[in-house]
Amino acid sequence: MAVTLDESVLGRYERFSLYNSPYAAHDRGCAIDLYPGTLRDGRTTAAPSPVSGTVRETLTVRAPPKPYAPEHDHLLLIECDAPAAVEGRIARVLHVEPSVEPGAYVSAGESLGRLVRAGFFAPWVDNHLHVGFRDPDRNLRRASGSLPIDLGVDVRPLAWDGTGTVVETGETYAVLDAPAHPNPGREFVGVCADEGGVLDGGLPHYDGGGLLGGRDGPVRLNGDRLGVADGRTVAWDDVVVRANGEAITGLSFFCARDADFGAKLIRPEASFAVGDELRVRVEPR
Repeated sequence: MAVTLDESVLGRYERFSLYNSPYAAHDRGCAIDLYPGTLRDGRTTAAPSPVSGTVRETLTVRAPPKPYAPEHDHLLLIECDAPAAVEGRIARVLHVEPSVEPGAYVSAGESLGRLVRAGFFAPWVDNHLHVGFRDPDRNLRRASGSLPIDLGVDVRPLAWDGTGTVVETGETYAVLDAPAHPNPGREFVGVCADEGGVLDGGLPHYDGGGLLGGRDGPVRLNGDRLGVADGRTVAWDDVVVRANGEAITGLSFFCARDADFGAKLIRPEASFAVGDELRVRVEPR
């Protein structure tokens, strides 16, 4: 049985992704990453709760060792009483240093603490809450095993021809001005696959991704084959992403409602500058 998250939950956040992660907890869209507030600088600290309920437990957990992040993270277990779609279930929230104690009641939108970075993060990933739901009689500490998450909001597919001008760069990424959000703040959008549906996930630096609202079969972008969809889950082909002919790590696909939406290129090994005009293609490796 899936859990449906609607506007009352997702509307608190600027961006979300079901598949933009290498970890098994996200397999089949069984967890969602929720990005609040200002996103690009990676320094957002606000951590609004996606649910109302009673904090059952807070734990410090080990994270993979990374030179740029601590080897620990935090897990919050919240017994939900709202929204109705998750009432009676346990929300598992990661990447928040809690300011709430077990036994405390939190309202939806109330801060759970401070967003933190941990070894679960790739260096190009912005601060976010990782959220999953499971029944209270399940193993609540195990990383995988949460219920699939369905979206109770429409995500508008935006056509993108693979071109754009760099408007922002970081040490590991570049952001283009296209596709531009047509209605910022009022609806979620994402990059449209040729066959329809919204692409989600890291191509090809994570093993697979998602196609939200699409159909089974080959998935393409501007005629370039990306992989094959089975349900909403996509197994990426063995491909390489190139920007102006230069190989980069890949593309980051997600759903967003903020005005800064645009294609995000992951490129620790490439050098692009604001104002560069790029054409992105995907080729068999």
